[in-house]
Amino acid sequence: MAARTDNVDDPRLAATLLLARRGTAFFARKVGELSDADFAEPSLLSGWSRAHIIAHVAYNARALTRLTEWAATGIENPMYASTGQRNAEIELGATLTPQALRNLTEHAIVHLNVEWRDLPAEAWGALVKTAQGRTVPVSETAWMRAREIWLHAIDLGNGASIDDLPAEFHDRLLPEVVALWKTRGDAVPKLVLRPTDRTGVEYRLDDSVADPAVLSGPMSQLVAWATGRRHRGLTFTGGVDIPSAPRWL
Repeated sequence: MAARTDNVDDPRLAATLLLARRGTAFFARKVGELSDADFAEPSLLSGWSRAHIIAHVAYNARALTRLTEWAATGIENPMYASTGQRNAEIELGATLTPQALRNLTEHAIVHLNVEWRDLPAEAWGALVKTAQGRTVPVSETAWMRAREIWLHAIDLGNGASIDDLPAEFHDRLLPEVVALWKTRGDAVPKLVLRPTDRTGVEYRLDDSVADPAVLSGPMSQLVAWATGRRHRGLTFTGGVDIPSAPRWL
């Protein structure tokens, strides 16, 4: 019997699904490297243990599965009933035993993957609503998952680095974050972001400034800065201290 594949005819969506699945494999490998005792240790996110990160990633898969089921059936099935539900899930999940968390993560990953695989081609354009209230086509769940899974693999704090993430991830995420800041009208540092490992590429955070300071360095490290994660090797022309990036999600 031939293997079942995604019902996708959009090359960009197919590539994003692959990116999300590669991230899932990477995250699973980093979780697999943890001992049971490691789960209770602090993650790189303030106030969260590694168990919190793992629970969040598992329940995020379940939330995106609900959106995919919404697209498949036409019956509204939101990511979360409320912000409180999301937070309560994570806190409860963090109290599970390491083996229970491993089982939860594996089951949630498989369930989401099956729902993606079985979604009819015509349903990928169905509109659903994110936890932030944005109305998007369900195809957006692939990129939403890719962002979560790759970044949180770093947040586990057991050896994964921003440099381990694929170049295509960096190249898609940084302009998205900059565009999000501009759309929201956030007060952003008056900077130009200039990746030194890309040719002819820069991102101006405030178009009203004629001669802004420049924050430059590898694209991966600019992504780390923009998403509030540890960064290194950046050069700043505006003074001694690199300003903090605004919240991005």
